Amino acid sequence: MLSDEQLIERIRQGDTTAFQALVEKYQKKLYAVAYGLLGNREDALDSVQEAFVKAYRSLDRFKGESSFYTWLYRITVNAAIDMGRKQGRRDEVEFLEEVEPEEEKGEYPVASSIENPSQQLMRKELGAMIEDAIQQLPAEQRTAIVLREIEGLSYKEIANLMRCSEGTVMSRLHYGRKKLQEILGPHVQ
Repeated sequence: MLSDEQLIERIRQGDTTAFQALVEKYQKKLYAVAYGLLGNREDALDSVQEAFVKAYRSLDRFKGESSFYTWLYRITVNAAIDMGRKQGRRDEVEFLEEVEPEEEKGEYPVASSIENPSQQLMRKELGAMIEDAIQQLPAEQRTAIVLREIEGLSYKEIANLMRCSEGTVMSRLHYGRKKLQEILGPHVQ
C-alpha cells in the first residue's frame, strides 16, 4: 500500500485513481467525525463529500507541514461546522469510539454478544443518554470532546484543528466534561 505522500504525488501527476485510494482510506473516520458533529447521516455524508472535494481542489496548496490526515480532518471538521451553522442547528456528537452507525438514525451495534438482553438494553439507553448529553454542550466543547475522547487526538492536534491554543482546548475539555457530569450525574453511578 502506498503512503499518503506517494498517493498525493501521483494525484499531482494526474492519477485520479490515487485520490480514490485516499477517499477509501479515510472516509469512514471522517464520516464518524462529521456524524458526531452533525448528528444526521445525510448531512454528515454531504459534509464529508464537500471536504473531499475541497481537499482535491486545494491539494496543490497542501505543503506537508502537517500530515495529510490532519489537514483533511481539519477540512472535514470545518465543513461540518459550517453546515451546522448554515442550517441553524446545534451540532450533535456521537460518543462511542470507533463505532459506525448501523442505521439511518445512527444506532450502534451491541458491544458484546455475551451480554444478556437486559445488559444490551441498558448499554443502548446509556449510549443514547450520553449522545443526548453531548448534544447539549456548546459547539466548541462538543468538538473538543469528540476530537479528544472519540478520536483520541492530542491537545496539540486538537489545537491545530480548532485553530486555538492548547490551553483553550484544555479549558473546553474541562468545562465540557464538567457539564456532561452535571447532565449525566443523576443517570450514571
